[in-house]
Amino acid sequence: MSIATVAVEPAASNLRLLSGNHACALGAIAAGCRFFAGYPITPSSEIAERLSRELPRVDGVFIQMEDEIASIAAVIGASMGGAKAMTATSGPGFSLKQENLGYAALAEIPCVIVNVMRGGPSTGMPTRPAQGDIMQARWGSHGDFPVIVLAPGSVREIYEETIRAFALAETYRTPVTVLYDQSIAQLLETVELKQPGAPVERKWASGPPEKYQPYAPLDNGVPAMARPGDGYRSHTTGLTHAENGFPTQTPEVVERNIGRLLGKLERHRAAIESFQTLRCEDADVVVVAVGISARAAGSAVAACRAKGIRAGMFRPITLWPFPEEALRRAASGARAVLVPEMNAGQMRLEVERVLGRDVRIEGLHKISGDPIDPAAITARIEALCI
Repeated sequence: MSIATVAVEPAASNLRLLSGNHACALGAIAAGCRFFAGYPITPSSEIAERLSRELPRVDGVFIQMEDEIASIAAVIGASMGGAKAMTATSGPGFSLKQENLGYAALAEIPCVIVNVMRGGPSTGMPTRPAQGDIMQARWGSHGDFPVIVLAPGSVREIYEETIRAFALAETYRTPVTVLYDQSIAQLLETVELKQPGAPVERKWASGPPEKYQPYAPLDNGVPAMARPGDGYRSHTTGLTHAENGFPTQTPEVVERNIGRLLGKLERHRAAIESFQTLRCEDADVVVVAVGISARAAGSAVAACRAKGIRAGMFRPITLWPFPEEALRRAASGARAVLVPEMNAGQMRLEVERVLGRDVRIEGLHKISGDPIDPAAITARIEALCI
């Protein structure tokens, strides 16, 4: 098995029995989150409940807002004020946040959004798991915009990926979504929480204030942000803007600045991508899955190997940007690829885009509110090997 994920320091660890949502709250605190604004919604409400207790202990601020739109707006404002800020929600609330998510992406305001997926559409099944927000997490707002989406698959990984979400948001000045399903959110596991190193801090403006341009890129393509009170003038707008922050519709200026915005994640893809491979080296069938479906897939791979069937698993941890080259390598020797997911086939579309017609690709979809069990995946792997 090979895995690429967030690094943590080995010291000062402790063993805890936690749910996924509890681990998310503790990860946020460890990452330096000091502001949370949210609105109760099943099955993410435990994150807000935990942070309402934890944030005051570290001189942080917790606010229950009047709705989901106000929640993400407050998070954006707190981040512009210099705080590491976060909100948490589930499917319907995530839909309501989309316009402001696009605003945060264009204005390059770092923030973290946790979306605990439940059944849908509309208000759907609040207490049942699903994985139907995969495409919304990438394409939910309008226009072309950069986004990072992390898909942890265990309680420990929720803790670690929440920490990494803040590091990525601060480093690349972008919203980062942590996306997992209700089964993982309310799963209880005994985990060892390893304390991270020093929290990652965003790049603040320096140099002569009169020369500062809020969207002039540094060498890494990410502009330095103006810290309130430091004397740097910054104009912030949701309209397309020039390097000085003021609105523009001049085609060449728009092309230049939106091009940089879209390219800043692509140029740092190697530092952002994270994935897990399990016995893909000689696999005839590679299973691609996330969340609770990946837990079932791992068991199915073990069952198949015990029967002499060469199965493997590829699990994106960074769901967006999608780890395209890593998937191509993992599936390079496979006869077939199976995509089990708790929706009507969202991730399968992305796998088909990446792998094209070079390999047989099938989906295993479930929209009933029940997780896909290992036996169903095992049976489909066996059928693909006939």
